[in-house]
Amino acid sequence: MKNTQDEKARALEPRAGLNEFESKKLLSSYGIPAVQEIQAAGIAEAIQAAETIGFPVVLKGLGKKLLHKTELNLVHLNLQDKASVEAAAQAIQKNAQDKLEGFLVQPQVRGKREFVAGLFRDRQYGPVVMFGLGGIFTEALSDVSFRLAPINETDARGMIDEIKSKALLDSFRGEQPVDRKTLIQALMGLSRLAMECPDVLEVDINPLLITPEGRPLAVDALVIKGEIEPPERFTPPVSPRDVGRLFYPKSVAFVGASGKMGKWGYTLLTNTIGGGFSGEIYLVNPKGGSIAGRPVYKTVTEIPGPVDVAVVTIPAQGVPELIPQFKQKGISSMLLIASGFAETGKEGAEKEKALIAQARAAGIYIIGPNTMGICNPHINFYCTGTHVRPKPGSTSVVAQSGNMGNQLLAFAELQGIGIRGFCGSGNEAMITIEDYLDTFEVDPLTDTVMLYIESVKNGRRFFESAKRVGQKKPIILLKGGQTDAGSKAASSHTGALSSDSRVFNAMCRQAGIVKVEKSMALLDLSAAFSSLPLPKGKRVAIMTLGGGWGVVTADLCEAYGLEVPGLSADIIHKIDQILPPYWSRSNPIDLVGENDLSIPMTTMEALMKWDGCDAIINLGIVGRRHMVSRLADSVRRADPTCPDNFLEKVNQSLDEFESRYIRHIVSLMTRFQKPVLGVSMLKGENDLTVNAVEGFRYKGLFFPTPEQAVISLSKMYEYHRFISPEKKFDSM
Repeated sequence: MKNTQDEKARALEPRAGLNEFESKKLLSSYGIPAVQEIQAAGIAEAIQAAETIGFPVVLKGLGKKLLHKTELNLVHLNLQDKASVEAAAQAIQKNAQDKLEGFLVQPQVRGKREFVAGLFRDRQYGPVVMFGLGGIFTEALSDVSFRLAPINETDARGMIDEIKSKALLDSFRGEQPVDRKTLIQALMGLSRLAMECPDVLEVDINPLLITPEGRPLAVDALVIKGEIEPPERFTPPVSPRDVGRLFYPKSVAFVGASGKMGKWGYTLLTNTIGGGFSGEIYLVNPKGGSIAGRPVYKTVTEIPGPVDVAVVTIPAQGVPELIPQFKQKGISSMLLIASGFAETGKEGAEKEKALIAQARAAGIYIIGPNTMGICNPHINFYCTGTHVRPKPGSTSVVAQSGNMGNQLLAFAELQGIGIRGFCGSGNEAMITIEDYLDTFEVDPLTDTVMLYIESVKNGRRFFESAKRVGQKKPIILLKGGQTDAGSKAASSHTGALSSDSRVFNAMCRQAGIVKVEKSMALLDLSAAFSSLPLPKGKRVAIMTLGGGWGVVTADLCEAYGLEVPGLSADIIHKIDQILPPYWSRSNPIDLVGENDLSIPMTTMEALMKWDGCDAIINLGIVGRRHMVSRLADSVRRADPTCPDNFLEKVNQSLDEFESRYIRHIVSLMTRFQKPVLGVSMLKGENDLTVNAVEGFRYKGLFFPTPEQAVISLSKMYEYHRFISPEKKFDSM
């Protein structure tokens, strides 16, 4: 939705724009190259300035309130003599009226390529630097990239390489390649300006013209200043130690315990007991009596032993009364299942705020409210709203949607993905997503972080925490609600092109977060990162039991930025010793339907030894036993003379082969530190995506489709480039 000029002017108050001359003077002091120009107070001075510069020239109206000069016909190009300058100045006077403060005279700079650069201040993430395609195409094509300031040289290079029109930075129609060093310095200059001048709210350089010699020049610029906003007050951090204690209780009290199936007080209780939790369990309900054969205490103060965590399922209005009781009993951790707080609106938010202040004063830490629970499989603590019990592992999960979180846990259980811990973070009134990230950073059992989020409480803290964690452990993230936040009252292209989703996506790239777009991709990536070594490059060898599958996978690799290199003479010679003479001698390597079960084993080992690839995808090797099983069923029905023991032996031999093959792959990954991703020919209902092998850190990984394997590998390579800066700007 476009603002009118009047709306744009109102949106600036109490902001103040520098005029173009002042804007460029400020930008030049930060190393941003600007066109040479002369400021003129009147028409006579403008003519004199044009003669000093030399024709042809550009004449512009100058004024702090003249924000969009082209739209107001205040820019006149290619003026060849004094008469044309005078006529242009008179036209500018007429159009600008009392907003005109003078004129700006510039040389007519040639250049076929125009970019845009700038900065703005995001309420969540602070100062943001922007770069992209400029000129008349800026808003039409919206080909821009963003990074949170401060940025370094690596960030600036990433911004430049990220835009779709980056080919314009190379030699173009007889013009020299862009001086990238100067371009990088300009973006870093904008970053320094943002950090050193908090009163600068927006900067817009459009166009950032590229001369035929490849030099970037700011030929138009706008700087908007305003009052420095007071820092926002955020939820105080909770230490990793205090967060961690919630996941390691030795005793749990269920406040609001119920004997009625379907009630939260019954579901959480039975799940915790049924999951094998070995700690003490206490039940609390004002009615007393017994539930599930256990005594029920009327208040928490009646509980005879210590309580580490209280699980609260009573209605919201009764929760504040518990705080003094918890303090008296020494209960410092609460899992607040109850809803009826901030998620219900303004009144609920005030209720939540008062409760948190009361709890904080009493030294009580709260997960929630409105959470669906937590689990820690390492101590058989499954206290969630659904009876899902994934096995222990190294993937930590936080979900701001309890239903989404429990669904992810269910998928993880089905696919054999081990979980370090899970929390449905609820409203995050006290313990926020940033607190969980800080906890994962220091948790020795967490190797991979999986997040489903819809919002963050403190954007800048989230970014800084994620960037630290991401250098040590991959963060895989799915975000809900990625629509643009509506039109913004922005005075520049920089502000107009920004949106919540754009800034969030840029923050993820800068922090090294592996962002996915679908819920199942969270599980795929979690399986890959927790099972395989990282690829050190993007070259993929493909081994397939069918030619078509290999072709499809090769196409997918190209689409997702991976390479399928040709085979070297050395590796061809080695595979010649394994496969029959009619094999393709190319990558993908088709095993030509050979039934010799040793062939996949020896071919895989040859490829792992080959220094021409960084990862291997194998298709159709595992899962053949399901095809043979169906064949056996058909043979039994069609040929009663076929002995049953023969068919059973065939099935058994394939079962044994797959176990040996998976162990062989895992052993080779340990030895050569290359990832191997599999795609099953068929998957049975009991087949796992992740196949653990005793005695090994890595695991066999087999997806149902080539797409899942290729996308997972490409994301792993993306993460490897983040933690290995020297790899970030290769030929990808």
